[in-house]
Amino acid sequence: MKKKKIEHVRVRTFSRKTNIFFNIMVGLFAFSCIFPFLFVIIISFTSETALITNGYALWPSEWSIQGYTYLADLKTQIIQSLFITVFVTVVGTFINVAFTSTYAYAISRPNFRYKRFFTIFALITMLFSPGMVPSYIVMTNMLQLKDTVWALILPMALSPFNIIVMRTFFRRQVPESIIESSRIDGASEMRIFTQIVLPLAVPGIATISLFAALGYWNDWFNALLYIQSDNLIPLQYLLMKIQSNIDFMTQNAGLSGNLSGGLAAIPKEATRMAMVVISTLPIACSYPFFQRYFVSGLTIGGVKE
Repeated sequence: MKKKKIEHVRVRTFSRKTNIFFNIMVGLFAFSCIFPFLFVIIISFTSETALITNGYALWPSEWSIQGYTYLADLKTQIIQSLFITVFVTVVGTFINVAFTSTYAYAISRPNFRYKRFFTIFALITMLFSPGMVPSYIVMTNMLQLKDTVWALILPMALSPFNIIVMRTFFRRQVPESIIESSRIDGASEMRIFTQIVLPLAVPGIATISLFAALGYWNDWFNALLYIQSDNLIPLQYLLMKIQSNIDFMTQNAGLSGNLSGGLAAIPKEATRMAMVVISTLPIACSYPFFQRYFVSGLTIGGVKE
């Protein structure tokens, strides 16, 4: 009998100094990503007097919570807007993931007759937008959704980019043999999708969920177009209105003495930074829960076949 040759695979390793160097470089890069947000938090706790006198500083001469105190005076509206934003984000993300995953699963299966048509249809909608006027007419005149919470959810209920990501993910991670075996055993398409496909697609689902949640949380343009009721204003749009009011008062401070006196009591810069912290911190805290799935889901779903 012939002896089989055993091939030894050489694994290239780096020296300890090289590993330390790259670890330091990665650490510096990570710190450079986190530092701007930490700096914003520091500025939000800086008094307006210190900002005017000394400018921005890593360790301000005078700490203050005036920015948060000014926003606390509007706590009723802020809490209401925060509730609307959380509701829209949670419900919108669920709807977006449900629509996107089912659409992507259908066009990822080789036995689906119209997969090419619906794939091209998704690509066209991703490359070409109908514009603001047709979208406004559809939402207000045809669907009658103006000044409703659904006007904040439905415009982003389906994402063509996420469809393409999930389509590639399903084709690479869900073998057709598993689905065929389930069909032979008598499982319906819905049962195959919910009990077999979805557990295998958790990284991809987590990835598009993060994308959808970020989109809904940061959205204010749909509120500008469709929302007039104060009870339906999301947090981002409310903070933008507060920012606009502060800018308006700053530009027109010389109109009257009373206005100038009231403007002096408003911590303009600290309030701006406090608004950034309030609008960014919740969604930033949710990222670690998606992190374990995010890299693998985005990598597998984004590789061209």
